[in-house]
Amino acid sequence: MNGASREALASARKRLDALTDSTSVDAAQFADELAAVTALLDREVSLRRVLTDPAQPGEAKAELAQRLLGGQVSGTTADLVAGMVRSRWSQPRDLVDSLEELAATADLTAAQRTNVLDDVEDELFRFGRIVSSDTELRAALTDRAAAKAAKSELLRSLLGGRADVTTERLVTRLVTAPRGRSLEAGLESLSKLAAERRNRMVAVVTSAVALSDGQKQRLGAALAKLYGRQMHLNLDVDPDVVGGIRVQVGEEVINGSLADRLEDAARRMAS
Repeated sequence: MNGASREALASARKRLDALTDSTSVDAAQFADELAAVTALLDREVSLRRVLTDPAQPGEAKAELAQRLLGGQVSGTTADLVAGMVRSRWSQPRDLVDSLEELAATADLTAAQRTNVLDDVEDELFRFGRIVSSDTELRAALTDRAAAKAAKSELLRSLLGGRADVTTERLVTRLVTAPRGRSLEAGLESLSKLAAERRNRMVAVVTSAVALSDGQKQRLGAALAKLYGRQMHLNLDVDPDVVGGIRVQVGEEVINGSLADRLEDAARRMAS
């Protein structure tokens, strides 16, 4: 996103956080309603253009959003959307992308309230690994000709009772409304949002053998010191990994003797 849209999204995130801080707000319902507005604006191209038209007064656009959404969603959701269309957006699609992000964030907030956010992070990662290793499953979930109901039922059979309800909701929404993204990219985006709920970064750790609890703690502490933020470790085992371990943080990859590299980095930071 360009500058105007980034500022608008940052403002919307603050409003969402303020709203979901209140226990009177049902975060899961909030997420569903924001997802419904996302689907509406994704489908109605002319409407999203009107709502993001910089030539139109912000208050007029907010009033239009209120009229359209009134009675369809809660007042809380309508007010948030009205506030967003008052802002300036660089591209009409940025508004829809931002609404989609806020819907996912509201669901993750619901998970955080019930202390299952860590479980959701892990389940999203595991599901991504399952999909990447099962070509038939991936094909079924990404088949554009398949009905949404069929995809939802498949996910229910895979995740129902085995994963947290928030994980199932997020994955189902992603699969049934990918909006041009690959499944892998969507899952990665959700994992990053989950980590951000605790102001953490995500490190994908692939090792030749499973790490012990002590090794995981030391690795997490070393990475946190190196990057200046707490880390959530997504752990995977691959006997063929080169050098015994591979760590990826965003676009940066650390291969080979991780201990030597981290120790060297720590020495450089201290000097």
